[in-house]
Amino acid sequence: MTSAARDPYTGRLDALVVEGRTVRDRALLQARGEVVRGAADTVARALAALPPDVGRVEVDVSEVTFMDTSGLECLDVLGEYGRRRGVPVAVTGWRGQPRRVLELVGLDDTDPLPAAPFAGSPVRNASAVARERAEQLGSLRAEIAQLRHAIDSRPVIDQARGVLMAAHSCTPEQAWHVLREASQRTNTKLREVAGALIASTAPGGPPPSEALRAALRAAVARHVPPSPGGR
Repeated sequence: MTSAARDPYTGRLDALVVEGRTVRDRALLQARGEVVRGAADTVARALAALPPDVGRVEVDVSEVTFMDTSGLECLDVLGEYGRRRGVPVAVTGWRGQPRRVLELVGLDDTDPLPAAPFAGSPVRNASAVARERAEQLGSLRAEIAQLRHAIDSRPVIDQARGVLMAAHSCTPEQAWHVLREASQRTNTKLREVAGALIASTAPGGPPPSEALRAALRAAVARHVPPSPGGR
């Protein structure tokens, strides 16, 4: 049994994949990929495909690499399934960024399901607890957005580091310091500095601006020791 979804923002298939098998009366579900918008539907389809006589559901999320607030909706779906069927549901294997999401909203990564309400649940009586939950989710969404931007920027920055390492025989750490200092000196986002550097290496590519070239030269002089023979 496999259930997958299409990410509505990127159009990619299998943003989240849920594979399952049953061992006697236990359903063992393995989730992998990214838990983003639409993931709750994927989880619901996986649950709907389970045999009617399942007595316990165990979900392993150790291969989930990224999770936004949609993960809380997935927990809501799992919790509702357990309540409706009268069976225990366990979600284990939390680590990395998904585990951080649970920590930010005060959920126990060893047993997060009992701690309702989740993202899809209505705010009840405008209570102080509900207001605090809403504030936590607001902070969580902001942090996730920053993390997603960093993840999307990483390939470009890594390529730019490779360009600097090849050009100046420097280490990855030295190349990182060069990029960061050039970004600070020109008041330009790190991703934009990296993009300009990569673009300049393409055949007929535009050279970086004079200000960026000067910043890169100064940063290289500061962070990359001259080779024994001089450069």
